[in-house]
Amino acid sequence: MKINEVEQAVGITKKNIRFYEKEGLLHPARNTENGYRDYAKQDVEELKKIKLLRKLAIPLEEIRNLQSGRLMLEDGLRRHRVVLEREQKNLAYTLEFCRHMEEDGGQMDTLDASAYLEEMEKMEQEGMRFMNVRQVDQKKKKWQGSLLAGGAAMLFCVWLIAIMVWGLVEEPIGIGPTILMLFLVVAPVGVVVSVIFALIQRKKEIQEGEEDAASKY
Repeated sequence: MKINEVEQAVGITKKNIRFYEKEGLLHPARNTENGYRDYAKQDVEELKKIKLLRKLAIPLEEIRNLQSGRLMLEDGLRRHRVVLEREQKNLAYTLEFCRHMEEDGGQMDTLDASAYLEEMEKMEQEGMRFMNVRQVDQKKKKWQGSLLAGGAAMLFCVWLIAIMVWGLVEEPIGIGPTILMLFLVVAPVGVVVSVIFALIQRKKEIQEGEEDAASKY
């Protein structure tokens, strides 16, 4: 079975199928004639299991332990349920704190952040946990990094285009060299278009949470 067929059968992307192979969760055979992956029915069923467990937010390492038999499914689910219950409590604390601030009726310009932070720290000392700001900000940082890299590449290409166009305008040359120069202009334009398209796709991936491919079943 080809990877396109597996993609349709399981409902996950080729990117993530390859990711799970890289992580050692899937081991398809290779066609001896052409070296391509040859997925069997067992691989499809294994991918469905991985998809199910990932939809339950079970970490890759836990899935790896389940596959190897180092961890029984019942024990793994029980342990994961404890983690989910802890996260549920943390969300409940955050929700209640937001309600508490809302009822106080303060405004942004008069917000006494120190008092609230002090109250929050006391709650954390009692075992409560609030949102991890660093995790929340990761998507923004990843998008900014991609934008900076893509922007630098586009600026360089635009600079090259401007120089070549200026040269053609200031010092006209023969038909042959002119065609060559136009071709050299088209190449950077193609790079700029490709970078813009890549940035759009990258933004979609980050927004959908596919930055860490494992998170996309």
